[in-house]
Amino acid sequence: MPRRTVNKLSPLLLGVLLTSCANPHGLTTHNHVMDTDQLASRQTLSSVKFSQAGWPKESWWMTFGDPQLTSLITEALLSSPDLQVVNAQAEKANAEVIAAESARLPDFDANAGITRSRVARVDDPLLVGKSYSTLRTASISMSYPLDLWGGKKAAWESALGQARASEVDKQAARLTLAANVTRAYNNLALAYTQQELAVQNAKRTHGIAEIQRQYLTSGLTSSYQYKQALAAEKSAGEVLSETQQAVTSAGIRLSVLLGKGPDRWRSLKPATLHVPIQAMLPSAIPAQLLGRRPDIVAARWRVEASAKNIAAVKTEFYPNINLVAEAGSRSLLGDAFFGAPSRFFNVGPSLSLPIFDGGKRRADLASSDAGWDLAVAQYNQRLISALGDISDGITQLQSLEQQISQQKNANELIHSAWDDMNQQFSAGLRPYLDVLSIQNQRIESDEKLAELQAEQVNQAVVLIDALGGGFRG
Repeated sequence: MPRRTVNKLSPLLLGVLLTSCANPHGLTTHNHVMDTDQLASRQTLSSVKFSQAGWPKESWWMTFGDPQLTSLITEALLSSPDLQVVNAQAEKANAEVIAAESARLPDFDANAGITRSRVARVDDPLLVGKSYSTLRTASISMSYPLDLWGGKKAAWESALGQARASEVDKQAARLTLAANVTRAYNNLALAYTQQELAVQNAKRTHGIAEIQRQYLTSGLTSSYQYKQALAAEKSAGEVLSETQQAVTSAGIRLSVLLGKGPDRWRSLKPATLHVPIQAMLPSAIPAQLLGRRPDIVAARWRVEASAKNIAAVKTEFYPNINLVAEAGSRSLLGDAFFGAPSRFFNVGPSLSLPIFDGGKRRADLASSDAGWDLAVAQYNQRLISALGDISDGITQLQSLEQQISQQKNANELIHSAWDDMNQQFSAGLRPYLDVLSIQNQRIESDEKLAELQAEQVNQAVVLIDALGGGFRG
């Protein structure tokens, strides 16, 4: 090709190279971190009293007044595999921080070796060949990529943010585990109560069936009434079997949460849970949630870490300088290994400029942008869900308090009526069949009250969990 043609093509080739250089143009994020002031909750929580001193304590489970529950949660926190998983994840994240920090420091290597070789004639400059030689080498090398654009520092800060999020994840896992153990323990207590009531109902239906059998024998009733009583007795037996299995299932779930075998629950004493005083909430829930909920704190750290990761990836589009140095000795003669002719060194910078990589850097940046959008979306989602959980928990507790009050009144009335019926039976004014009939209402009322009280405990735990359970970010 003529020189003139080459000269004309040179600017064109240079332009093609420059326009094809890897660049981040057009790549950006899309989501935005939600402002807590956007989350309106004043109307939903208008009837709630607020106090700055009402957050759950760190050992919130002690407010339920059951020493056995405290012991079980302590046991779970020591032996649960769930916590072992998050602990391992945190250790891995901390190791990645060390790796990111090491990338910012110079890399030194020492090498030494000895090689015995026989040179072929074609490799011998003298074209003799058949000669033997021993090459002795020793050197120290150094490589230090200058962080001109702060990319390696940003990568380290990103890893540090992820590690901090993993540490907070440990607190979130502890809170979740304690809440799950409390609910499982409460559900086991309810299952025991339902089993006891089922035993009472089985005895009641058996008594009715026995009375109907006697009436049928005496000709005082028809066979269909006796069969109805027998069917009720069989149904009560089926319910009793169901409640017995419910106790076993609830016990096994609790044992699993404790990180123990399925028989662990069988050695427990009956629960003595008391519903704690209704939680008082701070005056500004959304703002306070930022530092009180471990999952929200961890999500926020991941947003910051994703932002740093984007900054680190963007620096890959820019040129960089790497300082390289090496010094040592290389000799074929053993006695001259440390002599001046054998010593060498070299030092100098090397410049790297990304020109064309098939879109790899742009793909990495697009992935980092998407990672940031995902982290922001998850943070916003947790913030909205947290406020929703709190609002729902408060209104649920308020409703349950009213339901329990009404059910207690109804329960007192049915117990009073049952006592009156027993007195009339003792005085010979009522048949025992009437006593057994009204006992059914008493059992149903007792079960309804037990279910409401158990639900009140569970909702209190849900609210404590939603409030962060004593965590302070």
